[in-house]
Amino acid sequence: MIGISKLYCGQVEPSDALRYQRASGNLPSHLLQFSKDKKPVVVWNMTRRCNLKCVHCYAKAVAGGEDAMSTAQARAMIDDLAAYGAPVLLFSGGEPLVREDLPELAGYATSKGMRAVISTNGTLISREKARELKAVNLSYVGISLDGGEEVHDRFRAAPGSFRQAIRGIENCQAEGLKVGLRFTINRRNAAEVPKLFRLLEDMNIPRICFYHLVYSGRGSDLIREDLDHRETRAMVDLILDETRALFDKGLSKEVLTVDNHADGPYLWMRLQREDPRRAEEVFELLQFNEGNSSGRGLACISWDGQVHADQFWREHSFGNVLERPFSSIWDDPSIFLLAQLKEKHKHLKGRCAVCRFLGICGGNFRARAEAVYGDPWAPDPACYFTDEEIRPEQRPQ
Repeated sequence: MIGISKLYCGQVEPSDALRYQRASGNLPSHLLQFSKDKKPVVVWNMTRRCNLKCVHCYAKAVAGGEDAMSTAQARAMIDDLAAYGAPVLLFSGGEPLVREDLPELAGYATSKGMRAVISTNGTLISREKARELKAVNLSYVGISLDGGEEVHDRFRAAPGSFRQAIRGIENCQAEGLKVGLRFTINRRNAAEVPKLFRLLEDMNIPRICFYHLVYSGRGSDLIREDLDHRETRAMVDLILDETRALFDKGLSKEVLTVDNHADGPYLWMRLQREDPRRAEEVFELLQFNEGNSSGRGLACISWDGQVHADQFWREHSFGNVLERPFSSIWDDPSIFLLAQLKEKHKHLKGRCAVCRFLGICGGNFRARAEAVYGDPWAPDPACYFTDEEIRPEQRPQ
């Protein structure tokens, strides 16, 4: 996760993170990516059920079925996560709101000192549901949009889903619940990005996350729809330009990109040309961030209790929370791949192993490397830097 607005528009300084000793338990949400201890943010796909059928769904969500984890089992899992020090529990799916116990479990997480957020398609957020979520101290609601109405409804295979999502946003706002947007970039909707920025402005939405495509679940079927390297650079430049334009208007929106950590050094290189002093501060913040943190600062618990390095990489399970506590699984040095991920710089191959940006990118996304090359330690095919740009002899000091 790269905080575009924080870094490019100077909304965060290195001293802001250092003031809290960079401890996960102390840092406010907007600084959590700069934590030192990297206690894992946990994504819990609490159900595989969903009321939509999105073409890029990494979970391959389904319309019906039973949820494998009961409310009581989920509460026990939350007890363990809270005691372990996981700072955030992100409730996802499928569609988390199809589970009637979502508000109860989110409230239980916040009562244990965790921050609870949800990732949703927004269509089921009535005014009453928004009020219920606000009452349990939910920190944030991330609602997925794929563009304007026509494009979004086509992606979601559900006419009317765009308008329902917009009503969900409005209902959250009416109840004082922080709400933002999530957008997965691919060739089918890349032209929609300016519309999303206008929506931030027109609806007074404070936050948006732009996700680079990961080849997982039904997203694997879109691999040919991913932007090429030239197109990705142009997209990152567009996001930077749009973010700056809002900032210059006095609109302090939080804009982030997710799942391609090349964006961090790319932003730094642009700032070297535009504002060298700020570039130095940004490089320090990127070192705090450390790039991709799957298997260390990010974890996923699936609907059936399986523990994964992140929500996109389900080819490998490290254990099951219905059989063994997450805390015991996550710190087990005998789980070979999980142990490797905690020191992944030693295991990376090819361009990643010699890249001058390894310390601030972290080797980028291992799920993409395995999806394309069959090797989790191969270079990430979505890295858009040239060999010349990553030459080790130019490694920043």
